[in-house]
Amino acid sequence: MTYILKPKLHHPELPTNALGLTRRDYEGRISTLCAGCGHDSISAAIVQACFELDIAPHRLAKMSGIGCSSKTPDYFLGQSHGFNSVHGRMPSVLTGANLANRDLIYLGVSGDGDSASIGLGQFAHSIRRGVNMCYIVENNGVYGLTKGQFSATSDKGSKSKRGVENTESGIDLVALALQLGATYVGRSFSGDKAQLVPLIKGALSHHGPAVLDIVSPCVAFNNHAGSTKSFDYVRAHNEAVNRLDVILGRTPITADYEPGTVTEVTQHDGSKLRLRKLDDGYDATDLVGAMHYLQMHHAKGEVVTGLLYVDPDATDLHDRLGTTDVALNRLGTRELSPGAAALAKINAGLR
Repeated sequence: MTYILKPKLHHPELPTNALGLTRRDYEGRISTLCAGCGHDSISAAIVQACFELDIAPHRLAKMSGIGCSSKTPDYFLGQSHGFNSVHGRMPSVLTGANLANRDLIYLGVSGDGDSASIGLGQFAHSIRRGVNMCYIVENNGVYGLTKGQFSATSDKGSKSKRGVENTESGIDLVALALQLGATYVGRSFSGDKAQLVPLIKGALSHHGPAVLDIVSPCVAFNNHAGSTKSFDYVRAHNEAVNRLDVILGRTPITADYEPGTVTEVTQHDGSKLRLRKLDDGYDATDLVGAMHYLQMHHAKGEVVTGLLYVDPDATDLHDRLGTTDVALNRLGTRELSPGAAALAKINAGLR
């Protein structure tokens, strides 16, 4: 099979960020997904978010499993670290890498089949352990690589391309993430770049487990009347709880914000998450309220999008384990083998 390579030459006056990099420097290879696939829009949003955050590509590690969604890390940040694991096991690989080298920014990209079926246990335990990561689920409600069967996130009553109705209840990964202890939870739509980019920026800047469930229509198997994951359905049933932007301490505020109530949440690393409320009764720092809001609007057939919950005082796995500030993969023999006296002290503490 022949692939068309992206041209290496580009306009010499493309805008640059604080690192002197252009948006092109954050791209990867040309996508081989179906034309119009929502996953490509998510890849573009990740590129834009990393460009705007001034992230050096070598500081980011992208992890994935198996599926159409797990192919996408090849299409962005070609100069970053990456690992394509086996089906459903991406969270374990990411957890191990994070424990060994806490200095990297971890981006896990998965799908509804990869995370809600074979990898559901892996998804759950990586969140409850508090792994510092941005976990993106590209959710299209079908198994796209195996011809469009219903996935575990398919809504009960939705119909397949052939008209078959799904009789099983769908798993809501956002509700599950909230229950498991994720400290930054959001949902968005691949076709809403204005909402998606700042959500990803906030997730990458957050200290703790950040989960984004992104509805991403499959143009081949799940973009028809009767599907609750189609472009038309999400646009018609979208209930946005807030509009947001991420403000980093080193970056001046230049955006022209619309009138309305504004709430700023300072995150662990000092960055600020600015929320512009559309619903006066919604508080993104209220965990129980977020769960109630999700269930209430789900009963109405509405897809709630936006930043659903954030804990400004979040901790991560390293905080809980009390590991060293120095990444474990940089420790030498002296630190890793402190001698018989240190071992005796540890053993005494276990008696």
